[in-house]
Amino acid sequence: MTDVLHDPDWRGFASDNYAGVHPEVLDAISAANGGHQTAYGGDAYTARLREVMQQHFGERTETFPVFNGTGANVVGLTSMLPRWGAVITATTAHVNTDEAGAPERMTGIKLLTIPTTDGKLDPAAIATEAFGWGNEHRAQPLAVSITQTTELGTLYTPDEVRAIADFAHEHGMALHMDGARLWNAAAALGVPFRAFTTDAGVDVLSFGGTKIGGLGAEAVVVLDPARTVGLVYLRKLTMQLASKMRFVSAQLLALFDDDLGLRSAANANAMATRLRGALESGVADGSIRGLTFTQPTQANAIFATLYTAAADRIREQARFYDWDRARGEVRWMCSWDTTEADVDRFVDVIRTELVRDQTPIAASRRRRR
Repeated sequence: MTDVLHDPDWRGFASDNYAGVHPEVLDAISAANGGHQTAYGGDAYTARLREVMQQHFGERTETFPVFNGTGANVVGLTSMLPRWGAVITATTAHVNTDEAGAPERMTGIKLLTIPTTDGKLDPAAIATEAFGWGNEHRAQPLAVSITQTTELGTLYTPDEVRAIADFAHEHGMALHMDGARLWNAAAALGVPFRAFTTDAGVDVLSFGGTKIGGLGAEAVVVLDPARTVGLVYLRKLTMQLASKMRFVSAQLLALFDDDLGLRSAANANAMATRLRGALESGVADGSIRGLTFTQPTQANAIFATLYTAAADRIREQARFYDWDRARGEVRWMCSWDTTEADVDRFVDVIRTELVRDQTPIAASRRRRR
C-alpha cells in the first residue's frame, strides 16, 4: 500500500488545480477499468462522450479528449490557422502568460495581445489588432481567443460573446474560447453551456475538466467543423492523443452525470462569494484594514491588494499566489472542495495578520521605508 505523504485535510486558496480528484470522478475511472477497450478513442466511453457533448453543444459538435489545458489550446488554435495566421487575445490570457510560449513554439502561431483592465476583450479592443490582411509583412489576424472565466475571474455574458463572434466573423476571423473554468462560468451565469458557446458564435472550445475535479481531463470541442483543418492529425502530432482514452472520457462523462460539474462549480463560486462577503464586512466595520479589491468576484476567484509583509505571513498558513507583487495584488481561488470552515478560518487569518500591520510600530516602519 502506498503511504499517504500529505495531510488530506489541508486546503489552501492558491489554485483549483491544487484540489484532488472528485470521489465520483475516481469512481468513474474505476468503473471504466477492467477488460479491454479499443485504444486511441475507439472505446465505448469516448463514443458516449461524443453523444453527450452533442446534447449540450449541438449536433455538429466534434469532441477530441486531450490531457491538459495547454494541449487543448495548442491543438485547437493550430487547427484554426494556416502557418501565417495570428491570434488576437488579451495580454493576461493563459495562452500568452502561462503556457511557456507553447502556442508559438510548438506550431508557430503568432499572438497579438491586447492589454485590458478586467481580462475581457470587446470588439473595439479587438479592432486595434484586427488589420493588415494581405500585408505580407504582418502575421494575418485570423482568430480571436477569449477565456471563460477570464484569468482575472471575470465573466463574459452570452451577449458579450456574441458581439465578439459577430465582429470576428465579419472580419474573416474565427473565435476560440479557452474554457478551463467553463463549469464555473455556467454555474455563475445560470444558463446552459451552448447559450454562451455554440449559440453565441464560438467556433472552437477548450473544454476544462481538471480544475473542477478531474484527473488530467480536457477536450478540444469543435462547434463549427468548417473552422478547423486536420485536427485529427494535430492531436497526435502535438502529443495529446491518449492511448487509453476511455479513462479521460469517463471523467468528463462523470462531470455531466447528475450535474456533478455544475454542483462542484457552484460550491467553488459560493465559497468565493462567502470569502469576499466576509472580507467586505470586515473592511466596512473597520476590523479589516489595508485590504482593497481589484476585480469583481463573478465566479471562484478573488483579487485584492494588501501589505506584502502581511501577505507573506498569511501565505505561511494558507497557500496562495501573488498576482502583481509590485502593487501587492494577490489571487485567492476557491475549489470544488472548499468548505465554509476553510473560508472562515482564512478570513480569521487575514484579519489577524492585517491587524498586526496596523500597530503604531508597524505603521512607523512602513513610513520610514
